[in-house]
Amino acid sequence: MTPARSLLEEHLAGLTAALPSYRQAARRLPAWGAELARTLAGGGRLLVAGNGGSAAEAQHLTAELVGKLRADRQPFSAIALHAETSALTAIGNDYGYDQVFARQVYAHGRPGDILLLLSTSGRSRNLLQAAQAAHQVGLRCWALTGPAPNPLAGLCHETLAVPAPDGQIVQELHLVTSHLLCEYAEQALPVVLAAAAGTPAGPPVPECAGTLPQLAGMPLTGLEAEVPAEVPADLPAEVPADVPADVPATGPVRTGVEVVPEDGQQVEEMRR
Repeated sequence: MTPARSLLEEHLAGLTAALPSYRQAARRLPAWGAELARTLAGGGRLLVAGNGGSAAEAQHLTAELVGKLRADRQPFSAIALHAETSALTAIGNDYGYDQVFARQVYAHGRPGDILLLLSTSGRSRNLLQAAQAAHQVGLRCWALTGPAPNPLAGLCHETLAVPAPDGQIVQELHLVTSHLLCEYAEQALPVVLAAAAGTPAGPPVPECAGTLPQLAGMPLTGLEAEVPAEVPADLPAEVPADVPADVPATGPVRTGVEVVPEDGQQVEEMRR
């Protein structure tokens, strides 16, 4: 049996070996945080999804945004798509497990929102379907994955790929990424709110340059490619060959009407 100390040293050695490359990949996080702050402060939403340990990390991230990471601030709309168990099991039962996240993207997503997908392999079919749904609804799609290339990185606008062969190391650095993303978003928030109010508040937050989904075998990982400055509006709707093509072209109607009494009159307000 391998002694406990050698297991510890082996694990820490793997984590240490992954840090230099991760440091380079994580350079995109200030721009992600700034874009996330602009989206959430402007009334947008973050949707997050993953399976297993990645689902736990997705829920950890949304808890930090709905609650807080450090200083008190306004709450933000962030939903972990696995956490609503009745919807998850109903969709899985009626439409199949591949659709458990995609159908929720159609339900909760709005153009301009952000979808963040976590996967150590980058091959989970329900996440690939969710990424496809994001393109059809008009969401920005980010991914946290293990080593690239992988199918999920190829479908997302931007990917932070952790170049570690051990899935445990990948998940541990995904947790670091979640904390940093929240911290960068909270750091950018005062400038974002001041800009919305038309008052200066320090240096501008960085713009998050967009990318198209990458060609097969050539995803953007933060290590080997530059990011173009603009994103064309006509994003492709292609999926890897092993992903079923029967994703609905449009989702159900996702706006409702809330009747609010005001001075004795009925006022209709569109509900987000």
